Amino acid sequence: MCISKIKNHLSRLTKLGLVATIFAAPLSNAADKLVIESWRNDDAKIWNDVIIPAFNKQHPDIKVVFAPTPPADYNSALQAKLQAGTAGDLITCRPFDTSLALYQKGNLEKLNSLKGMENYPEVAKAAWSTDDGNDVFCLPMASVIHGFIYNKEIFKDLGLSVPKTESDFFKVLESIKENSRYVPLVMGTADQWEAATMGFQNVGPNYWKGEEGRAALISGDAKLTDPEYVKVWDFMAKWAPYMGRGYQAQKYADSQNLFTLGRGAIYPAGSWDITTFNDQADFEFGAFPPPTPDGQKTCYISDHTDIGIGLNAASKQKESARTFLTWMAGPEFAELYANSLPGFFPLANHSVNIKDPVAKEFLSWRGQCKQTIRNSYQILSRGTPNMENQLWNVSVQVLNGTMKPEDAGKEVESGLKAWYPPHQ
Repeated sequence: MCISKIKNHLSRLTKLGLVATIFAAPLSNAADKLVIESWRNDDAKIWNDVIIPAFNKQHPDIKVVFAPTPPADYNSALQAKLQAGTAGDLITCRPFDTSLALYQKGNLEKLNSLKGMENYPEVAKAAWSTDDGNDVFCLPMASVIHGFIYNKEIFKDLGLSVPKTESDFFKVLESIKENSRYVPLVMGTADQWEAATMGFQNVGPNYWKGEEGRAALISGDAKLTDPEYVKVWDFMAKWAPYMGRGYQAQKYADSQNLFTLGRGAIYPAGSWDITTFNDQADFEFGAFPPPTPDGQKTCYISDHTDIGIGLNAASKQKESARTFLTWMAGPEFAELYANSLPGFFPLANHSVNIKDPVAKEFLSWRGQCKQTIRNSYQILSRGTPNMENQLWNVSVQVLNGTMKPEDAGKEVESGLKAWYPPHQ
């Protein structure tokens, strides 16, 4: 009897168009929950305490959950989730080929028409665009800048000035070596990647002329055996006497510790190291850009597109996700992110007030030098052997004194020639 009455009641409500409304309400609430996938598990507090609350002041109806994965596991874990249909709505994007592959598989939504995308210059969007530049599939979030961080107290004690040219650089290193117990140049080669990232890609743009040289390498008009590349390894080959005892066994974390303990003077750096040193160093430190070759007036820096965020093509709440991405494309997010994570610089063309003095110093180089990105990241590391991995290997050998600079160029060029037609 009761069941019959319920059926009759539902039938009347259906005729009045009310059943859909009753059952739509809880589904609408569920659709307003966004999950962000990321490898930046060290950022969780910033997202939960700063970024998401700021967004919710404007959009209280959209719940956002930051759900990171440890960096080493991110790529494989994300692939598994995407295949299983359990990945979050927003996907934090690595630059270039890794994210391009996700787009080509249909995992990322095209974002060409996203409101706010007009705030980004083409060079910023390049890391998350198709090779022809027609489609953008991730919103650019931040870049990192390469250079050198130095202990200001050591420089003051030894009466040193920040070096501007290659000759100045070695004069400073020699002075530190002769007149103190400090390690002049704090970097090891045990983990390999630093040799390429904080060595080759840091100082190299001054030699191959930034974007001009990077484009020539992609087109095949330049070769890694050309003088502008060999000279980079020539420069690096002179670092060994200043890198401290046992640098061949020194890992990245060892270098960070050595510098923060005040035992080293100059640290080949990425701007991402600022936060670590702010937390651990009890002395004042500053930064200077890569020294230019003697007689060269124009300077170049690696201002590398590092992190973006895309929309999962399988997301069931794309409208809310686009609302969040559009907010991220605005000035409020840019300033919050830049000041919450000193050393990660917004890629949108908003005017941002950077508070951290060292981050501000890094960012000032954009107005002084021409900008480029790491030359192995777009297109040139798609084949076998992988150019990025080869740069790690040969740069370590050059720093360790087991390979000559010209042989480093020959080995990487040979690897590129093996699979990349413009170099054949």
